[in-house]
Parts: sequence; C-alpha cells; structure tokens
Amino acid sequence: MRPSVRKSVFAGIAGLSLAGTVAGCAPSATQTTPAATGSSSPETSAATPSGTSSTLASSGSVYQDGTYSADGTYVSPNGTETVGVELTLASGTVTAVNITQHPSNPNTRKFQGEFAGGIAAQIVGKSIDELNVSKVAGSSLTSGGFNQAVEKIKAEAQ
Repeated sequence: MRPSVRKSVFAGIAGLSLAGTVAGCAPSATQTTPAATGSSSPETSAATPSGTSSTLASSGSVYQDGTYSADGTYVSPNGTETVGVELTLASGTVTAVNITQHPSNPNTRKFQGEFAGGIAAQIVGKSIDELNVSKVAGSSLTSGGFNQAVEKIKAEAQ
C-alpha cells in the first residue's frame, strides 16, 4: 500500500473512531419540543422567579419551582453578545426553556437561532444541576452565554 493511501485510510479510521466516541457521549433527546424564540426586553439581566413553592431536587439541592430568566454574555468574533434564557423548573428539573435572541449582526442571529432551535432537546427533563452545554446545533459560543445565565438562574432559584 502506498504511504499516501495508508495515511488516508488511517485518517478515515481515526475520524470514524472520533465520530463514534462523540456520538456515544452526546445526550439523548427525551423530548423533542423545539424551544420558542419569543422576544422580551433585554433588561432581564437578573434572574427573576415567578414560582414560590420549595422543592428538593434529586441532587439534594433545594430549588423553588417556577419560571426564571436571566441574560448571559459571551464573546464572539464580532464582540460581546447577549442571549436571554428562560427556564421553567419543577422539583429541580427543567420542564421548559425559551431563548431570547439579542443578535448584533446576521452571524449572531444565525447561530443564536440554531441554538434556540436545538436547546430544548438537550436540556428539558434534566436536573438544573446537570446543565452544562457546550455545542448546540452547530453553535458553540452561544452556549457560554447560556451556561452563564443558567448559573444566575440557579442562584436565584435556591
């Protein structure tokens, strides 16, 4: 076998191995309800609860049931971007998610839209303590702002 063909074969096998590993680590979708992408005012930088009853999450942390919202920021090649996150919690579990887009340019609009369309399948039905997304529907930077907003929501919901 020629060296260039051998390299191609090894590269292909390595790529398939990596793809299989990544696919095996990917979260499975328990519910495929798409996230709504409504609009709200960008002044919701602090998490704001709308529920009041206290519950015990499966991880042992206490979170108030209700709907909470917060904005998270992240840095993209176009500068600092903001994404709004609204989570509904029941017994420490995410039952609904809504992403509010705050795009500053067409690229941000595209990636935040893709993120908003794919996030529900990855987080609905999971404990809020388990949330730490890295890439959703091709959008990897938006997840940084999402994770930041989730931390604000966790602090407010306790």
